[in-house]
Amino acid sequence: MTTTATEATATVRGAALAARDAAVRLAATTGAQRDFALTALAGRLAEAAPRILAANEQDLDAARTAGQSATVLDRLTVSRQQLEGLAETVRALAGEPDPVGEVVSGSVMPNGLEVRRIRVPLGVVGMIYEGRPNVTVDAAALCIKSGNAALLRGSSTARRTNATLVRVMRDALAGTAVPVDALQLVPGTSHASVHELMSLRGLVDVLIPRGGRDLIEATVRQSAVPVIETGVGNCHVYVDEHADLDKALAVLLNAKTQRPSVCNAVESLLVHEAVAPAFLPRALTALADHGVTVHGDERVRSFHEAVVPAGAEDWEREYLALEIAAAVVGSLESAIDHIRRYGSGHTEAIVTDSQTAARRFVAALDTAVVAVNASTRFADGGELGLGAELGISTQKLHARGPMGVTALTTTKYVLVGDGHIRGGAAVPRP
Repeated sequence: MTTTATEATATVRGAALAARDAAVRLAATTGAQRDFALTALAGRLAEAAPRILAANEQDLDAARTAGQSATVLDRLTVSRQQLEGLAETVRALAGEPDPVGEVVSGSVMPNGLEVRRIRVPLGVVGMIYEGRPNVTVDAAALCIKSGNAALLRGSSTARRTNATLVRVMRDALAGTAVPVDALQLVPGTSHASVHELMSLRGLVDVLIPRGGRDLIEATVRQSAVPVIETGVGNCHVYVDEHADLDKALAVLLNAKTQRPSVCNAVESLLVHEAVAPAFLPRALTALADHGVTVHGDERVRSFHEAVVPAGAEDWEREYLALEIAAAVVGSLESAIDHIRRYGSGHTEAIVTDSQTAARRFVAALDTAVVAVNASTRFADGGELGLGAELGISTQKLHARGPMGVTALTTTKYVLVGDGHIRGGAAVPRP
């Protein structure tokens, strides 16, 4: 093991040990104490805006110098308005009900034994994510609200912004009941520190990777710590033969152009052949007007000269840019088959006035979110009333879809008896 790897092992393990101790103390705090900490954190973010924005500009300058793409720069950018929005999201989270201790279910058995199932924190939550500094704040706030310690590992492109954000938030926690070490940036910038984090089963309770396919798959394959997958977003919009074409165009343009660099932006358009002649000329012109490059099959290309040929790889690409794949399909079932083959299990949308078609689409697709006559961009915790989110889970165990604060809890059973013993009656009272 090299010196760098040895140092990473020691420092990351040390941070995890501190987080484990903090998690134990954090679990004993009240909801009011955690909400007070969140309010203090939000206030400190607003006060420290000049420091945070200056650090972010340094990261952006470095990314531009390195020739990073417009998509990377968009995700990396933190504006004053965005920072104010993050602070307001944290304040709103402080006003939400406390998930810890919530009684999920309860009953009294025939022998008088009381059974309660309650929500409890997961413990220590590790986040591995690519260059989106907003995740640093969202993850910290959600973990504190749910009584979890957070170990955050962002990408090197955002290291100055993330380091400043964490310092500011830790300063805010210093005057509260929440232990400062409940929020830590994982030490180191090398892959060795990431590998060490993934090895700490027993110290870290769960890892949540958020980013591209390679990051997520590598974490799932290599981690000894349980992983909640946040999937990539090869999302589709299907325009059915019974669609209102004005609605379909509005949904398509919003899903593709409102913010193309995020995982709930649409990446593939499927159009029923019955409405293709009426819809595609309008849609392709509108997409071109918004600067969108369309990768189309032969039938799509026949409707507009700007469409480029789609290769086999285009149907499964997450562009995260002003690009989209497009195909004409012969039926609803063909659209479903296409999505089953190429979709990532994130979000799929249908535009149709047929209840039969909508029901079939919803029932047939095994995906975290399905939208009927609505943009894929609504697959977001804030839009669905969850407040801040950690990501969109595309797996089926523990959490699925937008992950809000309850996704960071598990449950325990609490049994309350009066001297109850199995196989016998309760101890008689004197």
